[in-house]
Amino acid sequence: MADKKPYPYAKKAEKKTDFEIKQAEFITSMAEYGDFPGRGLRQIAVVGKSNVGKSTLINKLTRQNKLARTSATPGKTRLINVFLLNGDFHLIDLPGYGFAKVSKAEQERWGVMMQRYFEESGELLHVLTLVDIRHEPTEDDVQMNTFLRQMGIPFTVVATKADKISRAARLKQLAPICRALLVQPWEVICFSGEDGTGREDLLAKLEQILTPAQ
Repeated sequence: MADKKPYPYAKKAEKKTDFEIKQAEFITSMAEYGDFPGRGLRQIAVVGKSNVGKSTLINKLTRQNKLARTSATPGKTRLINVFLLNGDFHLIDLPGYGFAKVSKAEQERWGVMMQRYFEESGELLHVLTLVDIRHEPTEDDVQMNTFLRQMGIPFTVVATKADKISRAARLKQLAPICRALLVQPWEVICFSGEDGTGREDLLAKLEQILTPAQ
């Protein structure tokens, strides 16, 4: 009997890396993107829906539970938050989008804020675009994905809240995410801020982004 081929979305082993976040500090919050202490260093941005777990990811990544504020009320983070990691690069936490209870005018203000950031940040290297692994990407997620492609900005899809479903369910949920966002399953990082799933993969990705090609 011939050996069975591996399931196409089989979970890959977490990448091993020596890269680690050894130092992390909050720098500032801004209602509009502009100058801030230390501006000029390389940047990696984090985007996603208001309740997708951006703050949880940042806290898990840096091993600082209170570095980024988490809230039970989605849509509360309405500013651009800047963090300095390893004294070497800035992590830019952009306002969450897609929260229905926010007024249309406020949503438009956020959109202008983020577009200005993407247009004016010459230091931006890469964007981590977060989606909830339990649900298909929303229209807002697709629009953000399309915008990044049109702007020519490299990005990585991170599927958060992986601990909320079984490993088998994770594999199943990757298919609609990949179809909607036009990425391959092996390009998506499944992540959990609760049990640490995907942290090593995300660190490996950061190392790849920050290490210039030889």
